[in-house]
Amino acid sequence: MGIYLNPGTIEFQESINSEIYVDKTMLIERTNAALRTKQKYMCISRPRRFGKSMAVDMLAAYYGKDYDSAPLFDGLEISHCETFSTHLNKYNVFKINMQEFLSMTQNVDEMLKVLQKRLIKELKYNYPEYVDCDNLVFAMQDIFSYTGQSFIVLIDEWDCLFREYKQDEEAQRKYLDFLRVWLKDKAYIALAYMTGILPIKKYGTHSALNMFMEYSMTDPGNMAEYFGFTEKEVENLCIEYGMSIEETKAWYNGYGLYSHNKQEDILYSIYNPKSVVEAMLRHRFGNYWNQTETYEALKIYIQMNMDGLKEAIIEMLAGNSVRINIGTFHNDMTTFATRDDILTLLVHLGYLTYDVEKESVRIPNKEVAQEYINAISTMGWKEVISSIKNSRKLLEALWNLDSDKVAAGVDKAHEEISILQYNDENSLSCTISLAFYFAREYYTMIRELPTGKGFADICLIPRKLHMDKPAVIIELKWDKSASGAIAQIKEKKYIDALSEYQGNLLLAGINYDKKTKKHSCLVEKVDYKK
Repeated sequence: MGIYLNPGTIEFQESINSEIYVDKTMLIERTNAALRTKQKYMCISRPRRFGKSMAVDMLAAYYGKDYDSAPLFDGLEISHCETFSTHLNKYNVFKINMQEFLSMTQNVDEMLKVLQKRLIKELKYNYPEYVDCDNLVFAMQDIFSYTGQSFIVLIDEWDCLFREYKQDEEAQRKYLDFLRVWLKDKAYIALAYMTGILPIKKYGTHSALNMFMEYSMTDPGNMAEYFGFTEKEVENLCIEYGMSIEETKAWYNGYGLYSHNKQEDILYSIYNPKSVVEAMLRHRFGNYWNQTETYEALKIYIQMNMDGLKEAIIEMLAGNSVRINIGTFHNDMTTFATRDDILTLLVHLGYLTYDVEKESVRIPNKEVAQEYINAISTMGWKEVISSIKNSRKLLEALWNLDSDKVAAGVDKAHEEISILQYNDENSLSCTISLAFYFAREYYTMIRELPTGKGFADICLIPRKLHMDKPAVIIELKWDKSASGAIAQIKEKKYIDALSEYQGNLLLAGINYDKKTKKHSCLVEKVDYKK
């Protein structure tokens, strides 16, 4: 075994030996299907800590020759597939973490020189009779020509240079040219598999690595379920560790990825594995994914406020989705023509999730939303932070049936967040949702909840760990009356939408008067039991 050539199974063994290991070996069935086809070039882009490196370790353990890894896969899902034994330990595998070489060198030229030197060294050690030059491409060509041994190249953190040399286009071009010359149209390549955070950089109208099939956060292809935990996997962990699946969803769910299979398209709810594992092992919910990078990374982008970016962030904090065009994104961290380019980058970084059918983005979960709050609290968005801080008092006023305080609190939120201009009930709903931001601590907040005779504007449904809190139905009116809003809740039987809930229930009617530019409110308590 070598360090980079056929490096063995130690890293994957450590994953399997861990207290929590979720079987993702069916990814191997996908890569097996791509071997020696036009789809043999695969680039997987996902946010940090989504299981990309573990997958690379797994593929290296499976494909690498010079050792027997069959016992390692015994009992795992892939071991039951027809192709399992066909490709097991049959290839020369290069496993490379580009971040390692970038960190040890001063520039891209030195990085590529050291990389090739280390790889050629191992090729000469294993094939001394065939390697007589210091050119990596020629060395691999000669080995393949004389022995028939194909190569699988696994590159982790392939895009690290684009993240650290953000402004150096010349360095980026040299790096892409190296990868193209090394990998493209080479008979010795049976599979080239790269992982990173960013999709492949575009130059002009094309990519220097246009042979790669890309599987990203905006278009995961048939790879959605293999990176991150699926809802079923998380439910099983919650049962095993005695944790609330409802709270786990609120904290860590929210990445909706469509997987395009031959028979049908499946929408997967994907969870950040780092956060879920930490929550299970610590038996406590918290911000774990974000411990690996400070909120400053997010702050850099949202403070640009390009083309209405601030309005979009505020709307998403209120629970709304925002439509975007992802087509102009250049797959880098510096080239931004519109706010949509920044929002698309935030999707790839994991700070937003993209709905391909609605062509919109939103903040995925409570953990990520807290990063926005952390970032905004150190910026000039004092009015937004003030409204969020006041939301605790507003919720308490609602619980206390203090209609006047609720109306005054909503007035204050509207004044502070003047960037959200009122023009209809939808904009009113956005303000109300942000004004009651703190309610997310205890409630699942649902906008436009379907009922038997219409849609309840906003419903606050207590999660199981907070059943001591009352459920709330909020009906909004525009130039009418708060009492009329309460009457509509009763008349259209919106209460029936909470048939699963047993306990105290509050009805709140909120009206906005365009002339006075003031809100009025009426809160009633009903004892609702099925």
